[in-house]
Amino acid sequence: MKAMIFAAGKGTRLQPITHSIPKGLVEVGGQSMLELVARKLAAAGVNELVINVHHHAEKMKDFISGMQLPGVRIHVSDESAELLDTGGGLLHVRKYLEGSDPFFIYNVDVLSDIDLKAMLQWHRSRKALVTLAVSTRKTARYLLVDDRQRLAGWQNVATGETIQALPFEGRELRQMAFSGIHLLEPAIFPLIQKKGCFAILPKYLELAASHPIFCMEHDASFYADIGTTQKLEAARILYAQQPRKFGPVK
Repeated sequence: MKAMIFAAGKGTRLQPITHSIPKGLVEVGGQSMLELVARKLAAAGVNELVINVHHHAEKMKDFISGMQLPGVRIHVSDESAELLDTGGGLLHVRKYLEGSDPFFIYNVDVLSDIDLKAMLQWHRSRKALVTLAVSTRKTARYLLVDDRQRLAGWQNVATGETIQALPFEGRELRQMAFSGIHLLEPAIFPLIQKKGCFAILPKYLELAASHPIFCMEHDASFYADIGTTQKLEAARILYAQQPRKFGPVK
């Protein structure tokens, strides 16, 4: 099975930490986030992994070259010249992810005890094009999910901006927070016509009207991201409580 780790972000909200190191090499429990995520994916059966890099790209590439993941082939997508965002970054590595099987995308700044094998079964049982991991927690921007767990829209509660992917009328919608973990079928590639730098979430919303894009809810009790210095400290505390919840312990 294949997977991609989105690790090219600048980590602006983690400054001053990210002045000297990339976000993927920030440590939780004495291990880099990149290492934690990569080993979780490998434990779920991933044997081919793509990692994109941009901020402190050489430090990332040096670290990746020394990673010990037996049985896992690793590719590096260097976006040093141009940061491509999530959609552009995904298309840039299309050649590595195409095939007949679904593949994971996992944000490097996310800690979660989500069962990836169970997510794969859930995805296949619904014949989904895309499955997004979601949970009930507070955030500024929500995915709107209908009673069939289909992606129906998006909402920014701070600005009131709303995007309607499916007709809202007659649908009971839930506000769910996206967890930065995706599962996609390679069939999505021919459906994406954009090029260059662009985000993938608006494309999911566009495709949701005519393609099966689902949102799988998981328990948020052991979920954290390291997007800010405050969240990083909270993630470290959570990880210290039960490190094995988040994947294999080194």
